[in-house]
Amino acid sequence: MIAEGRIALDGKVLDTPATLLASLDGVTVDGNPVAAPAPARLFRYHKPAGLLTTERDPAGRATIYDRLPDGLPRVMPVGRLDLNTEGLLLLTTDGELKRQLELPATGVERSYRARAYGQVSQPQLEALMLGVEIEGVRYGPIDANIERRTGANVWIEMTLTEGKNREVRRVLEYLGLEVNRLIRTRYGPFRLGDLPPGDVDEIRQNDLVTFRTVLSKPGGGKAASNLQFAVRARVEAPVPAPKASTGVEPDRRLRRAPPKPMPVDPKGPRFTPRATPPARDDRNAAADTRPTGGVGRPDRREPRTPVGETRGRSGARPGAERPTRDARAPAKEARFTPRGTPAPRGTRPDRDEAPSVAKPARAARAKAHRDQREPRAGDIVDRPRAPRPAKGPAGGRGKPAKPGRPPRTRK
Repeated sequence: MIAEGRIALDGKVLDTPATLLASLDGVTVDGNPVAAPAPARLFRYHKPAGLLTTERDPAGRATIYDRLPDGLPRVMPVGRLDLNTEGLLLLTTDGELKRQLELPATGVERSYRARAYGQVSQPQLEALMLGVEIEGVRYGPIDANIERRTGANVWIEMTLTEGKNREVRRVLEYLGLEVNRLIRTRYGPFRLGDLPPGDVDEIRQNDLVTFRTVLSKPGGGKAASNLQFAVRARVEAPVPAPKASTGVEPDRRLRRAPPKPMPVDPKGPRFTPRATPPARDDRNAAADTRPTGGVGRPDRREPRTPVGETRGRSGARPGAERPTRDARAPAKEARFTPRGTPAPRGTRPDRDEAPSVAKPARAARAKAHRDQREPRAGDIVDRPRAPRPAKGPAGGRGKPAKPGRPPRTRK
């Protein structure tokens, strides 16, 4: 087209392709201005195993373009995945973005999960951080860690920045491992996630612009690889429209929810408080009674009915009037005194004096037991006093007496 004179820049026909363009402004083809390029688009594709990352294969094997869904624009793969390698494959419509992602100089990270047969230790994998040379090919630093072991196989997670041809397989074979499955889980900040095999989705334009902006800065490959993006668009619930105001504010008392009615048992309560027992002096009067309640029920006692008499429905004898509340006998005062309440001074009985109890024999046995037992700590014991000594050094008053002089002897 340049040789034919169809391309012009600012109205001047170009005769050589050695022309640097900062933009397409002023470029025309056959007199028509060139349209601005469409923004770059980036897609995620979960490549299954058994597909070639190429447009066509001379041997007739299946390629990714044979399985891509309809409706996609013309896309180019970013990097390549082997026939038996599966996982994340980025597809783009912009060749410049494709080259920017593939160059090792940009430092975009790639992560893989490899299942390998054999034995390897973590120190052997950590030595790969210094790089390794295999058959004259130098491979850069690789961050490798053992994820888990399954029988004779071991799962290894590897992160690298070069992505040379069959780099992961060759490095693991150099360590004596045989790779039987390889999955790429991440390319830069874009992760495989839960994307089903064979499915494609598009990266949002805002995320792609942010990624390219961070990547264009010096040393931005590491920072761009650590970005966090939500690949799928957020689904937000519609906000309900506010209700139209009637202009009349309801009463505040009506805003409260009505209290819930308490459930009523149709059979009535199953527990009845125990009846108050009669006073001590009234027990003899209630001796001629018979129990009518069972275990756990109030002790209801009814006086026996003489032979020949009948009772009404209320249980009272015919002709008997029910006393009113005012006519009932007043309750007697309680005769129980709490333990901590001392008796009035002067009314406490003597210890040796037998108390007036209903069972004198038991009280006598208790007193005899108290007299025979040994005193305990805190008891007041009446010890017999010894006779008071006379005056002298044994405890009496005055000075001790001097020894007597020997008797005088007459010569």
